[in-house]
Amino acid sequence: MNTFWKTTLTIVLIGGLLACGGGNKPAHPPGTNAGTQVTDASTSEPSPKATGLITAADLQLGEEVDAAMAEKGKTTYDVKCQACHSTGANRVVGPGWQGLATKREPAWIMNMIMNIDVMLESDPEAQKLLEECLVRMPNQNLSKDEAREVLEFMRTL
Repeated sequence: MNTFWKTTLTIVLIGGLLACGGGNKPAHPPGTNAGTQVTDASTSEPSPKATGLITAADLQLGEEVDAAMAEKGKTTYDVKCQACHSTGANRVVGPGWQGLATKREPAWIMNMIMNIDVMLESDPEAQKLLEECLVRMPNQNLSKDEAREVLEFMRTL
């Protein structure tokens, strides 16, 4: 292998490792106290409330898309999401959003938006996406209302 290809391969590998990030992970999932772990008695798994996860009971989706919320969600998408996600089916860095709201549960989508670290640690589907995309989604620090608006925008796709 000539020097050019060795150098190129080295740069690509180092860039890929740096893109994975990782950063500083909290010692405890959001919503838990140090040294305590609240579990769901039926599964011995951390309960959604203990990890700060959103449940289906936390969401009130109407049959029809709320156009005003979807418009705000599109604005958030334009600013924070479009660099990595398309509104089509094609993957950019992360998966495309077309049809996502019909393939995934709304609470799962909200948790991927708001609680990405917990999801990547505990959800097999989120872990599978990370293996496919090879880049950890950064936490965009969206509020629950902003995430809900993004979800409403996704419902239009």
